[in-house]
Order: sequence, then C-alpha cells, then structure tokens
Amino acid sequence: MHMTSREIALLAIALIAIGCFSWFSPWFATVDNLLTVLRNSSELLLIALGMTLVIAMGGVDVSVGVVMGVAAWGTGQLLMLQSPWLAALAGPLIGLLAGLITALVVVLGRMPAIVGTLGLFGVWRTGLFVLLGGQWLSGLPNTLTQGLMQTLIGIPLMAWIIAIAWLLVWLALRHTPYGLWLLAAGNSEEKARLAGIPVTQVRIATFLISGALCGLAATCYIATYRNVEMTVGGSLALEAIAAVVLGGTRITGGSCSLLGTLLGVLLLRILQNGLLLVGVPSLWQTVVTGAVLLVVLSSEAASGRVLAFRRVS
Repeated sequence: MHMTSREIALLAIALIAIGCFSWFSPWFATVDNLLTVLRNSSELLLIALGMTLVIAMGGVDVSVGVVMGVAAWGTGQLLMLQSPWLAALAGPLIGLLAGLITALVVVLGRMPAIVGTLGLFGVWRTGLFVLLGGQWLSGLPNTLTQGLMQTLIGIPLMAWIIAIAWLLVWLALRHTPYGLWLLAAGNSEEKARLAGIPVTQVRIATFLISGALCGLAATCYIATYRNVEMTVGGSLALEAIAAVVLGGTRITGGSCSLLGTLLGVLLLRILQNGLLLVGVPSLWQTVVTGAVLLVVLSSEAASGRVLAFRRVS
C-alpha cells in the first residue's frame, strides 16, 4: 500500500510538530505523555472512521458526538446495575439505533444531511441533559475499565478493538461491493442510481455503521473516564470532520482515505496536547481545530479552481 502525497505531508507535519513541542516542553516527548495522546485519540479515531464513510458518500453528520454521549449514558447505567457485559454491548447497540433514526430522517425523509443531523443534534443534546438530570454521572464501577485495559501480547484490549474496527471497515471498502457503491454514490447519486446501485440501502448502511462506531466510542470513553458529563462529545463532530478532510477525503464525497483520517486524528491530538503543555489555554484547542479545517477547505477550493482553469485553458 503506497502513501499519497497528502498522507506523506500529514506524517511529516506530525513529526515536525512532535519535534517542536519536544523542544519547547520537556514533558511532551515522554512515554507517559505519548501514551496519553494515543489514549485521548481513542473516541475520535472511531467517530472519525464513521465520519469518513459519511463524508465519502457526500453527507455529513454533526450529531455524532452527542450520540456518543447518549450511548455513554446507557453504558454507565448498566455498569451501575453491575452488568459489565451488557454495558459493553449497550454502547454499540444504542449507537446503532441512533444511526437508524438518522437514516430514517436523512435518507427516507429526503432531508439534507447537514440539516437533518443538526436537528438531531438538538434532540440528542436535550435528551442527554434530561437523562442526566442536569448532573454528571460519575463514580461508575471500574469493571469495564479492568476488562478493556487487559493486555494481549502487551497491547490493551481497547486498542485491539479499535484496530479490528478499522480493519473491518477497510475490508468493506476494498473487498466488497459496498466500497465501490459508496464512492459511486458520493461522486454522483443520480448516475449511481442509473447504474443500478442501491443508493438508498448504501446510505442507510453507512449511517448504521457510523452510529455503531459512535456507540463503540462511548464504550471506550466510559472505560477510560468512568463518568458522563453534560457536555460530553460537544466538539467531537467538528474534530472528526477536520480530521477526515485533513486526511484527504473530499468534503463533497466520492473519495476517502482511512490512513489519512488516522493521521489527521493523531495530528489534531498532537497539536492539542502540545499547545496545552506549552501553556496555551485549552479554550483555544477548538479554535485551532476550526482554523485547521478552514485552511484545508480553503486550499481544496483553491486547488479546485486551479484545476478548473487548466481544463478550460
């Protein structure tokens, strides 16, 4: 598998950022801090994986972070009932149900994805506030944490779960008709329908996969933090979109790069962690994410205009 120029550039920028932050902060290049960066990337890695599929088909889902929050609440409730195995399954199942609701609203309701998911964002956010009763759900049992932090050949089980999720999505994209159908629908939904591609089924399946990945992210979140705050997942949608577009997936659909998304997630987390260690307030982390997204979108728009000009001339 060869790397694209975008992926090579992302890797280079990440290495440069690591070098710069290591120079300015003696705590950055420590094993504990690098493990913290990886651990803090877990939920975003899974959510960005689903977002890659959604954007590749020409859509976007701004409700993914709150869906993770609702799934985390359900997982936490079952943990409090001393049902760790049911709690581990609750997240993906709740996410799957949320993905089905999104598909009903956006696909069967023939609503633009940005509009439909923005409405669902408000619904899920209010629902989570009501479920939490305006308070954090904290002090959860550590049974799920103990289970997912067990190691297999020295690697935590949580890392294996994330890796398997990425492998399954990669196999689906590269070795099943779903991958071809997804990109065809992202390039031109009308042409895809004329070619006999089941576009409706593909779009529904994509939202279901994305929802299940949000639920799996909730499981990882609970295992790591053992609480559910009212604002959980608030910025994850923006971060996921930024990581996906940064990684080379076109915002208009029709292409995707799972490796690029992975590098985009790691770069965002490296920047956020490094800025915090050098004394930049955490409030500015969202500003950095938004700025990165704007720069990437602006550069893509500029390159698109250049290509269009060259075709005309």
